[in-house]
Amino acid sequence: MVAVRSRRESAHWLYPVTDAPHPVFPVFPEEAVPVKLQVERDQLAEAVAWTARGLPARPTAPVLAGMLLHAGADLTLSTFDYEISAQATIPVITDEEGTVLVSGRLLAEIVRSLPAKPVELTTDGTRATLKCGSATFTLVLLPEEEYPALPEMPPLVGSVGSDALASAIGQVAIAAGRDDTLPALTGIRIEIDGDMLTMVATDRYRLAVRELRWNTARPDLSTAVLVPARVLGDTARALTSGAEVSISLGGDSLIGFTGAGRQTTTRLLSGEYPKYQSLLPSEFSAVAELPAGSFAEAVRRVALVAERNTAVRLAFSQSQLVLEAGASEEAQATEILDAAFDGDDLQIAFNPHYLLDGIGGIDSDTARISFTSPTKPAVVTGKTEGEPDYRYVLMPIRSAG
Repeated sequence: MVAVRSRRESAHWLYPVTDAPHPVFPVFPEEAVPVKLQVERDQLAEAVAWTARGLPARPTAPVLAGMLLHAGADLTLSTFDYEISAQATIPVITDEEGTVLVSGRLLAEIVRSLPAKPVELTTDGTRATLKCGSATFTLVLLPEEEYPALPEMPPLVGSVGSDALASAIGQVAIAAGRDDTLPALTGIRIEIDGDMLTMVATDRYRLAVRELRWNTARPDLSTAVLVPARVLGDTARALTSGAEVSISLGGDSLIGFTGAGRQTTTRLLSGEYPKYQSLLPSEFSAVAELPAGSFAEAVRRVALVAERNTAVRLAFSQSQLVLEAGASEEAQATEILDAAFDGDDLQIAFNPHYLLDGIGGIDSDTARISFTSPTKPAVVTGKTEGEPDYRYVLMPIRSAG
């Protein structure tokens, strides 16, 4: 339950009406009567956890570490750091509209630890009191009038099933770069062309591409934007409780996602993205197919003896795959798997972690690897009848042998 003062009332009890200059410190009249608000613990915990994702690790101003709670017909929780905004709405019981600002991380920690009972929050002067069962916490209020206004949600461009979106983002995010000195590569490129969404990520060593159909609100729209991969991944996972996610675009500067009573916006990345289409092989000299599960398990086992940044070697022949790792003077491992292979015998080496990411990304029980040569990129896909909607392109490692 949260008790808060209205914005109109807050203005009065922060700065009493007088001809004298405003005081340096807030003045809170003793006769002010707090407003009470009550919410269910589980709903509050989910909403706080979602909204806290927008809190900056190192806020540039103290108020940016706050979480804004606005009570009206519903309770709306908001965070904003000038880059990412997050907002959640849940049912509330209250007798008057009002707003408070409290430490977001502290509130998240407190709510996460509360018992499964209704939660009350009341304000009294410069403090808020939170009660749940036999637990009582007192929080210091932050100056909500100093909190920045959240950006408006940009115009809607379409919607897509939440599970499909989360799956697609998970498949491509594994290939996004983590080097902040190359900010464009830390993003996921989203291309919109009518009813087709294409998501792309690369860190220069591998490339992931996923295509999916969506419900466009702008059939004539053809554009591409670059979204921070970390933000996009967190957003997709958190919005799966609803059936659909709506996507909004504000030119080349802002993207928004809405679903299941949650919404978030983030600023887009800038910079030129690699022309990835030229990295997608169109012809192959050999193709291998083998069970994805047993393939991944074998790679993990053999990779146990591989030193950091060393390769796992794969030798394909007509009916089998031989996996090897380790040097002659160090620990070694070998494992043999049955494999369907069409092409001349081939030996190639990959970073085992990158290879495992590709195998784990496919939505199929059978992994298909298509090759052009031992020194050129290979393409990992699932086994499909037509063109695959997911492709994972992996650069081989040149080995001394």
